[in-house]
This record gives sequence, C-alpha cells and structure tokens, in this order.
Amino acid sequence: MAIRPILQLGDPRLREKCAAVEDPASPEIRELVRDLADTLAHWRSTTGYGRGIAAPQLGVLQKVIFLKLPDMEPWPLINPEIVERSQQQIIVWDACLSFLSIFMQVERHREITVRYRDLQGETRDFHAGDEHNLSELLQHEIDHLDGILAIDRVVDLKTICTREEFEKLYRDMSPYAAAPATATGNRKNHLARSD
Repeated sequence: MAIRPILQLGDPRLREKCAAVEDPASPEIRELVRDLADTLAHWRSTTGYGRGIAAPQLGVLQKVIFLKLPDMEPWPLINPEIVERSQQQIIVWDACLSFLSIFMQVERHREITVRYRDLQGETRDFHAGDEHNLSELLQHEIDHLDGILAIDRVVDLKTICTREEFEKLYRDMSPYAAAPATATGNRKNHLARSD
C-alpha cells in the first residue's frame, strides 16, 4: 500500500500541463494507478470525501486519473480526453482533495464523451451524463491534467464557502449523503463532489 501526499492549492505543480502516457501497460503506470487508488481510499476513509484523483495531485505530471465510486469497480483512465460535450450545462457544488476546506459552485457540461486508454492499452469511449454524476466528475479530473482547478471555474465568488458550511447546508443533497437518491430532479444545482 502506497499512500502518498496530495499536493495542496498553491503548489505550482498543480498548474502544470501533464504529458501523455506512451505505454499504458507499463509497470510504472500500474504502480502509479495503485498509488492513486491507495491514496484515494485513504482520503475517502478519513474524510468521507473523494471519488476521483489525478496523477498531478501526487506530483506526477502524466495523464492518468483514477475513479472509485461506491458499488462500482475501480476505474483507471489513461490519456483521457473529452471528445464531445453537450450544449446544456449544469451548476454543481465542487471541491477538491487539494483544497478540501473550500467548496464552490462551478458550471459543467451535462453530458460528455471521454476517449481514454485502459491499462492494456486499448482505446475506449465512454458517454457520461447524470448517472453517478460522472460527467462533472470526469470534467473535474480531466481539468487537473491541464493544470485547471475547480476554483478556476467558480461561477460566482459568493458561492465559495467552507467545508463546515457546505456540510450544514448542502451535504444531504450531495453524492456523499447517506441516501444518495435524495439528489435528484430539481435539486441538480445543489449536487456536490470533491475529486
């Protein structure tokens, strides 16, 4: 198990663009994915937050992200890129393991199609929408690979709040709520996540 420190807001490495991975099946990439998985699991167990993580958050400037949603298989994506975006956009609460004390509202595309390579090097396409809030989660993680942070996409500075205030006011409607089914319908603009 390799739990690694997560770079925090202000570290200049979070603002750098990542390089494409040449060999997704290499032992180095498999080790990186294990480190991402272990680090994400640690943060999830200690904070209750964390569904995804990107390699630059560990200081590794390569295009690799790792997702682990409840009741779903672990999902590494190598060289992910958004190849289609819906015109319709949504506003969601967002945060990041690199600044977990801050939440803010951001605008994301409701649906996207992501092209990526798996650990065997196969190219795959995946269409993401509202289910499991995958569209906004993937957009957040892919932004990391370009040195873009959620705070760069805030729609209104007045929505920025502390984690404590977010938990008092909005967490029960987020993907972290005890009963995720409450986050449906008209409350879509109140969803929240942190990578």
